Amino acid sequence: MPESKSRPPQNQPWESGWAPDTSRVPGTRRLWLAGALAIATVAACVTAIVVTEQQPDYPSPAPDQAAVADPSGPGLISYGTPSATPSPTPGKKSASPSARTTTSASEPQGSASAPPPAAPPKPPTSQPGSSTPKPSTTWRSVRSVNYPDRYWHISGGLVKLDPVGGSESREDSTFKLVKGLADSSCQSFATADGKYLRHRDFILRADRNDGSSLFKQDATFCPRSSPMSGAIMLESVNYPGRFLRHKDFVLRLESYQHSGGYQVDSAFRLVGGLA
Repeated sequence: MPESKSRPPQNQPWESGWAPDTSRVPGTRRLWLAGALAIATVAACVTAIVVTEQQPDYPSPAPDQAAVADPSGPGLISYGTPSATPSPTPGKKSASPSARTTTSASEPQGSASAPPPAAPPKPPTSQPGSSTPKPSTTWRSVRSVNYPDRYWHISGGLVKLDPVGGSESREDSTFKLVKGLADSSCQSFATADGKYLRHRDFILRADRNDGSSLFKQDATFCPRSSPMSGAIMLESVNYPGRFLRHKDFVLRLESYQHSGGYQVDSAFRLVGGLA
């Protein structure tokens, strides 16, 4: 029977007692270290690039203006330009800051300032002893066209067409022409003693103003053009179409007629006051 020989063990430990790890490929540790170093290097480069891009670009400092303005260049002595503002003379005081012209920060340079507002004109000064003229009162007399020697005249409270008499007759034939009591575009006739001419029962008479609306309308007449040259017709405000005319030398209010007699009887001329 043949003698069996024992085989030496395959995993022979080293002298130090450390046995190699046969489960890993040789050189794996070095590859891991090289890879880690490469990754660290790439990360450092990326970080440096990011930090560099985030830093703001500061403009390069402008060259010294004095050096640019000096044509002599470096190494030459340059003298300062004399100031445009003269230096104060010894012994004289400089103007105060308030006297100097300043420009507002909100106002653009070179804009002309607005001129000061003109002073309002002063009222004329009256001379000593002179009096302000008062408005003149319009006094008128009413003359008939077809009876030029006869005028409106107050007689017995009625207005009649009478010839001119003495001073009392002249005063009763003179009236103050005022704006119409019922219509300012028309006219009213006032007497010297404060009465007004008004129609009542279609007859013209002189009455005191009682302040009523009816009185104001009865005492207001509107001048109209007349067929007679230079004459007018007087139409009632509250009775349109009725005009004053003389009949039997008494002033009445009658409707307009196309007859020649009516037209001349209702034509009157306003002349200067007789009184």
